[in-house]
Amino acid sequence: MLKILIISTDEGTLREVQQALSFASYELLQVRPEENFISRIQQEKPRVLILKREGPLSQTFVLLRKIKDYDPLLEVIVLGKPENPAKVAEVIRAGALDYLSTPLQPESLAESLKKLEEKISIRQETFQLEKELTSKYIFEGLVSRNARMLEIFSLIERLAKHQITVLVSGETGTGKELAARALHNLSPRSHRPLVVVDCTALPESLFESEVFGYERGAFTGADRSKPGLLKEADQGTIFFDEISEMPPSGQAKLLRFLSEGTFKPLGTNRLVKVDARVICATNRDLREEVKKGRFREDLFHRVNVAEINLPPLRRRKEDIALLCLYFLDLYNQKFGKEVRGVSNRVKKIFADYNWPGNVRELEKVIERGVMLASENFIDVQHLPEALVKATETEITEDRPYAYTHLTLAELEKKHLIEVLRAVDFNKQKAAKMLGITRPALYRKLKKYSLLNR
Repeated sequence: MLKILIISTDEGTLREVQQALSFASYELLQVRPEENFISRIQQEKPRVLILKREGPLSQTFVLLRKIKDYDPLLEVIVLGKPENPAKVAEVIRAGALDYLSTPLQPESLAESLKKLEEKISIRQETFQLEKELTSKYIFEGLVSRNARMLEIFSLIERLAKHQITVLVSGETGTGKELAARALHNLSPRSHRPLVVVDCTALPESLFESEVFGYERGAFTGADRSKPGLLKEADQGTIFFDEISEMPPSGQAKLLRFLSEGTFKPLGTNRLVKVDARVICATNRDLREEVKKGRFREDLFHRVNVAEINLPPLRRRKEDIALLCLYFLDLYNQKFGKEVRGVSNRVKKIFADYNWPGNVRELEKVIERGVMLASENFIDVQHLPEALVKATETEITEDRPYAYTHLTLAELEKKHLIEVLRAVDFNKQKAAKMLGITRPALYRKLKKYSLLNR
């Protein structure tokens, strides 16, 4: 049963609507505009509002704006004295579904409500399709339809089957631990533990004892033996998160383990043999760390047998809508909410923002939005103030370029650079995206001195 809330000071409006809909089954309620009708909307959750025009049209526009600011998806039918087509068009542009002249014709209201029910049905089907589309692009907790990410999903599936050591690289918040878990979950070792070692959380003085274990009496206070995290990962997988922060002594021991499959716990010369697959992650360029003497070159070659490089969110902005749906579903369940989406203003902010914290930052923004939203969508007031301000002021290479004040040649060059970045400078993919042949692409790149990029 469709619930309809009538906003009118005239008690006769309810009777007029009841008579017009006497043949149909609708739940009708009424509230006066001078009352807190937004509170009544929150309480009753109607699908349709009938707004009776009382006074000048400008007053109706004010009420319409207030309703649409609260919930852009609420459908509003305006009732009022006959108006010329131009004025009716203004009301529709302001957000109303329809403008019906009074005295009310039953068939007019019935037709409007029929259109409305069809619109709601289509919206529900679309929402369901969006949810199904999101599930189609979920891979072991990673969500993407970006071409590069889909290639990474395929690479993870292939690498998971083998024993080789994998290095997962990428900025903070891109999903490196999720990729590591996918490698483990899809491997023959999935029935055994995945042990996580956060190299940033263990001080150098404790690293060896925590990871490689120790014998009783190895140091003051060691009143019992401890096997260590590496031993716990036997027959499973050990994941060294942020391996660039591993202390030199730990690097030496890990190198020996990768070379020989054995290690010595603290306080003994006894070799311990463990069968554990090693996966590492870093948000730093390990090659640079090797050049600076902060990371062993021989260890780098051992951990970098196969590399998975996760692109930052600013390079895959087409995923933002999918990720929003995924996180909305997750946090609606957590908080017992029914937040259906984000407003158009928020979509614009998300598109403009540079996302330095990547997917993890987006997740926290959606979590906060769902928690704070009293309506069924996330709007600007539910976002962190710093995020909103950043989109007003920041200008970086990664933001979409402006189309104004550019010559056609400058515009073409900038577009070429954007496309190349989007496909990680893969010329074949760039040509396909641009709809031109590879020779034609090379001619354009030569023209703008971009061949070596």
